[in-house]
Amino acid sequence: MSEENNITEANKKNSPNSQGQPGDGEKKKPRFNIYWIYGIAFAALIGYNLVRGVSIAGVETSEVNFYEMVKLGDVEKTKTIINKNLVRVYLYKDSVLKHAEFYKKALTNKGDYEAVTKNTNAQLYFGISKDKTITELMNQNGFYDKNPSVKKVPDFPDEEGEIFTQLVTTLLPILLIGLLFIMMMRKVGGPGGTGGGPGGIFNIGKSKATLFDKASRVNINFGDVAGLDEAKVEVMEIVDFLKNPKKYTALGGKIPKGALLIGPPGTGKTLLAKAVAGEAQVPFFSLSGSDFVEMFVGVGASRVRDLFKQAREKAPCIIFIDEIDAIGRARGKNVMMSNDERENTLNQLLVEMDGFGTDLGIIILAATNRPDVLDSALLRPGRFDRQITIDKPDLVGREAIFKVHLQPIKISSTLDIHKLAEQTPGFAGADIANVCNEAALIAARKNKEAVDMGDFQDAIDRVIGGLEKKNKIISPEEKEIIAYHEAGHAICGWYLEHAYPLLKVTVVPRGSAALGYAQYTPKEQYLYNTDQLMDQICMTLGGRASEDIFFGKISTGASNDLQQISRIAYSMITVYGMNDKVGNVSYYDPSQENTFVKPFSEETGKMIDEEVRTLIEKAYARTKKLLTEKKSDVELLAKELLKKEVLFKSDVEALIGKRPFEEKKALDVPDDTSMPEPKF
Repeated sequence: MSEENNITEANKKNSPNSQGQPGDGEKKKPRFNIYWIYGIAFAALIGYNLVRGVSIAGVETSEVNFYEMVKLGDVEKTKTIINKNLVRVYLYKDSVLKHAEFYKKALTNKGDYEAVTKNTNAQLYFGISKDKTITELMNQNGFYDKNPSVKKVPDFPDEEGEIFTQLVTTLLPILLIGLLFIMMMRKVGGPGGTGGGPGGIFNIGKSKATLFDKASRVNINFGDVAGLDEAKVEVMEIVDFLKNPKKYTALGGKIPKGALLIGPPGTGKTLLAKAVAGEAQVPFFSLSGSDFVEMFVGVGASRVRDLFKQAREKAPCIIFIDEIDAIGRARGKNVMMSNDERENTLNQLLVEMDGFGTDLGIIILAATNRPDVLDSALLRPGRFDRQITIDKPDLVGREAIFKVHLQPIKISSTLDIHKLAEQTPGFAGADIANVCNEAALIAARKNKEAVDMGDFQDAIDRVIGGLEKKNKIISPEEKEIIAYHEAGHAICGWYLEHAYPLLKVTVVPRGSAALGYAQYTPKEQYLYNTDQLMDQICMTLGGRASEDIFFGKISTGASNDLQQISRIAYSMITVYGMNDKVGNVSYYDPSQENTFVKPFSEETGKMIDEEVRTLIEKAYARTKKLLTEKKSDVELLAKELLKKEVLFKSDVEALIGKRPFEEKKALDVPDDTSMPEPKF
């Protein structure tokens, strides 16, 4: 049977045709297993320990007979068993035969004399009083004083366990060692568990890839992937190349060796690969980068060789390696943290992808969210010819993703999908799927027949801010501070031209730390000027400035605000060159991100700190001036917040009037947001 069955074995285990059914007329003979040897050795070890550890009781006698034996000089030693109030008597060799007449009279029970003569351990025993040793008793009754010529018998006090205790003390260490051994074998061998099975230690160098072919298809296609239209075109072209190679080779084109999917977590890289597996009419191998990593040296490289060996037998085919950064990290960058095994695995992967004996017909798909750590040899053309960037979706993409995830959900006729897309800027596909699921759960909790806009608003709040803490006890003084803090944010955003439009402001605590928050709808914007960034800083400082104006003191509620403005201010000066004193200089270098050496001198560092402090102080003074002028609006909004706890944009407009600045949209989004499917 060919070696590709190693991969498809896991998929065929549950199939009735993959294995012979019982009662097929052919009895299965028991096969030899190495665990039989382990079991026999284990049983022998237990038996030896039991025989060795449990003492033979001997024959019972009396204390009077013991004293006579001592007078005769037959007692070699004694052992007082303290926890059983017994004395075990050890006689000299041949002493029983020497004084046979005495022992036959003393041992009246039938067979006792013969047992004593044959026993090589403690031949006799007798009971004594509690908490006393035989030596103490003999000294107490003056035995040695009355018999000065008698040699003193040495006594060795000890304790003896019961048979159950003996079993536990013997079996427990052996069981622990056996359990540890089995766990190591399972860890090494994978799910097979047995030494000779498909996942055992003898197949440790075999690839763990899962094969998807005509017999085991994936139920995901390109229609289930939304918001990734450009990436879909790139990947669909690879699939079409495999289906219709003559269309491209007729013009002299060559099949791409590989495509690397790059993007933040949750943007749909793995989903796109699943769609390729569902659409491609060729074998599809799927595995993770960590599947090559093992505790034994040389296993990773062996698995790479085995994977490509199986792929050549199935060519043309596609190999998908998820999280390739697990084995594809740049070599030799950090000598102290180097990993020879991982580097050997990467070297083997590089050779297999584009080496001296490379075969055609194998396409490598890989995904990572950390392209900056990958080795440059892995990224070059000839290995990964295409690098497909998958960013977080824009407004059009989010709307398309919502439409896909809302298909199985019963939604209200009043639901505005476009508005949902506007309210979820920065959300990845996984976040949108989570919002849709949370909205359905919230609607079900409220016993609704359909999911409406309110449920989606609650779901978005839950994803952004965390679980609503309705039972969190907040004093009236704290609640008032929170209300004025959030009102300060809202008023600054309302009257600053470049601030994001307000969506909602609330004093309902959420999550572990948020006691209240103002929610905005960020614009789809990629470039920011100094005025826009300064307005963002002022809006973020609005909460602290409001506390200072109305209470004459500040609280710890602005800690997150201060972190945000510090990050923006330092970026303006050290990254974007937005400072006259520091100049048009950028100190940001992605390749030096993990180094401990600063790219500027101590003097420059002091100057940067001073400029950041000056910029924030200037923004704070501007914010206080604005809120002082609009003090009545802040107070009106704060009091309304204390009453209602949640205010939407329409409520703010009813209180203080419309926002003086018109909201600018980046694009006029067409009604039909779907892109035409590419035709090949």
